[in-house]
Amino acid sequence: MRVADIILTLPRLPLLIVISGIFGTQSNWVILLILSFTFWPTVSRVIRSQTLSLRERPFIESAKVSGVGNRRIILRHLAPNVLPITFYYLTVTVTGAILVEAGLSFLGFGDPSNMSWGMMLKWCFTTGYVFKAPYWMIPPGLCISALAFSFYLIGVGLEEIVNPRLRKR
Repeated sequence: MRVADIILTLPRLPLLIVISGIFGTQSNWVILLILSFTFWPTVSRVIRSQTLSLRERPFIESAKVSGVGNRRIILRHLAPNVLPITFYYLTVTVTGAILVEAGLSFLGFGDPSNMSWGMMLKWCFTTGYVFKAPYWMIPPGLCISALAFSFYLIGVGLEEIVNPRLRKR
C-alpha cells in the first residue's frame, strides 16, 4: 500500500501535461498508461479497506471457525461483497479518464491527428467560433456528458446484478 500512497501524492494533471510535452503529439498510449498508473491507487485503497472491514464481520469469522478454506471464503463471501464497489469505482474511473483526456485535448496536449471531443472544443475556441457560432460547442459537450452518464448507468446496472442485497428475486 505504500506504493499506492506514493502514487496518490503525485498530481495527475501536471504529470500528464509534462509527459505529453516530453513525448510530443504521438502520446495517446503514453497518456493511457499514465492515466492507468495514476487512477488505480484510489480504487485499490477502497477495495482494501472494504476487504479489511469484511474480514472482521461475523459471517467470515463463523466460516473460518467451521473450517472453510481461504479460497471458498474469498469466492463465496468476500468477492460478492467487494464486487459492487469495484464495479462502481471502475465506472467512476473510466468516466474520470474520459474527462481528463478531453481536458488534455482541450488544453492542446492531445494528439492533433486524432480527433476527440476535447480537440473539437479546442478548435472551436482557437478558431473563434465560440463567439461566432457558440452552438458548435454543444455536440462535443453533450457527447462527453452522455458518455459519462452512460458509464454511470452501466455501473448502476452492474451493481444491481452483482450486489447480493440489491438482487431482484
